[in-house]
Amino acid sequence: MKIKRKNIWITGAKAVAGGIILIIALFPIYWLLLMAIRPANQNMEAISLIPRGITFQYFRQLFQDKGFDVALKNSLINSIVSLFFSLVLGLCTSYVLARKRFDFPVRKPMTGWIFLIRILPPVAFIIPLYIIFGKLGILETRLPIILACILINLPLVIWFMLTFFKDVPEEMEESAKMDGASEWQIFFKIILPLVLPGIAAVAMLSFMYSWNEYTYSIILTRSPKNYTIPLALAVLNTEDNVTNFGLVSAGGITSFLPMALFVLFAQNYLISGLSSGAVKE
Repeated sequence: MKIKRKNIWITGAKAVAGGIILIIALFPIYWLLLMAIRPANQNMEAISLIPRGITFQYFRQLFQDKGFDVALKNSLINSIVSLFFSLVLGLCTSYVLARKRFDFPVRKPMTGWIFLIRILPPVAFIIPLYIIFGKLGILETRLPIILACILINLPLVIWFMLTFFKDVPEEMEESAKMDGASEWQIFFKIILPLVLPGIAAVAMLSFMYSWNEYTYSIILTRSPKNYTIPLALAVLNTEDNVTNFGLVSAGGITSFLPMALFVLFAQNYLISGLSSGAVKE
């Protein structure tokens, strides 16, 4: 009986602690939402936890006057295109590096160089990239941001997927080869379905980085028509350079919502992908 009561108390304590942590984690998002839907006069007064009125004027202003829809479109295009090429190149490269039968002289130096690119801060590549893109004459397009995101995401995909490919037994591939399967058939029909949780996890991480990328965007983007969401948020000031907190909050909610929905519906893949290989039997 005592053990049962003890278990009840432990369960209750865990529930309370979990609830407190959840409130602390979600409170900034709740506060951001409150500032986005409060009328302007309430944001200048003493702020309460429950708004006395609700307005969507900031969201209307965001899309009608500030052109936030253009930034939203640019961020979607940049994130999706860079993710596609990062996955295509990264999955093929990591599979080749994970299999001994694809041995070649510069395999180990190549692996080390890929990891080094991931370890170095993104700011280390800005000057050479700016010079290269300037000579190519593409600074007035969204292409520099896409290429910069690929540069950062590609090593992440390779590094992340190497472990997944190494965990797949090579005997399965040898058996498929004996049945007459080609290398591409083995890769697409046997290997990729087995590492799907890892692909989903690294795809979300890469997409999140591209979606939130700011450092390259602010340097490599010259025209407002190529602004991404982080850049559009950064310039949401009034003519007197006074921050309009309601407008910025509406922009923050708008930029946060797509990623939140994306992670919410794919959280099972993300959890299983990040936890796979953590415990060895």
